[in-house]
Amino acid sequence: MIKQEILNELMMITDEEKAILNGGNVDKSIYTTHGGNVIRHKKLLSDGQLIRVRTHTRFVHFPEHTHDYIEAVYMCSGETTHIINGKPIKLREGELLFLGQNTRQEILPADEGDIAVNFIIQPSFFDKTLEMLGAEETPIKKFLLSSLLGEENQSYLNFKVAGVLPVQNLIENLIWTLINNTSNKRNINQTTMGLLFMQLLNHTDKLVYESREDAAIMDVLRYIEENYKDGSLTVAARLLHYDFYWLSHEIKNRTGKTYTEHLQEKRLSQAAFLLKNTSLSVEEVALAVGYENKSYFHRIFTEKFGTTPKKYKKQ
Repeated sequence: MIKQEILNELMMITDEEKAILNGGNVDKSIYTTHGGNVIRHKKLLSDGQLIRVRTHTRFVHFPEHTHDYIEAVYMCSGETTHIINGKPIKLREGELLFLGQNTRQEILPADEGDIAVNFIIQPSFFDKTLEMLGAEETPIKKFLLSSLLGEENQSYLNFKVAGVLPVQNLIENLIWTLINNTSNKRNINQTTMGLLFMQLLNHTDKLVYESREDAAIMDVLRYIEENYKDGSLTVAARLLHYDFYWLSHEIKNRTGKTYTEHLQEKRLSQAAFLLKNTSLSVEEVALAVGYENKSYFHRIFTEKFGTTPKKYKKQ
């Protein structure tokens, strides 16, 4: 649970909420221009500001809207009900919801004890996160981040991480830094967000999926992470209880790549990591990631990284 001193500050009734309790409704001028249904970052962020935290406004129904920024909602206490792309989602204490641009959101009224915070985030704020995660590119990282940062989709990430202490600590740190206007806060906050995503990527089993198809893709990508050396789509389909042909089609349709391409991407990124960070020889690395044919490994590694495995290791 979030520290009581932070919670006490977040529980205070705001001027906006006082107006609502006196019979008012959502003041669209706070959020939108010309009465539209797109919440604008320019209304909520000052010039040059990349992230801000504000308490979710209680006691009122927010009609369906979208954002021109990335929004994250964290439930500090109580619960709120969000209707995302037409699907009801109940967000409970300690849970986290990321909304991509153009994702449709409607929010049912929250009571006084239902304390949530909204992070208003410019996409460029995630540059540091991408840099931190880029040490080893993996299909699962790319899939999650492209789902969140893609401007044309309506994706969301709903993490049921109430019991994951490192995640809770990082979110609390982020909230504290933002509400206390800590010096050097941009660098601190961007680093904290990077660390948060590193933790979340270790807990994709706690991710609630929008559809069966999304769940299947994540199941396969997790399988690749754990079985990249000798895994196969046939075995994955059997273990995960999916039809082989349906699964093969969904992977290509939803990610733009085949299972084999994802597997090779993971193998090569792992090979690059081992070459850079261990004393293993090129031959040993090739075998470690699943390539018995040294010449083939040499060729595809050079195609991806623009240099031979041996030169890459020396660099």
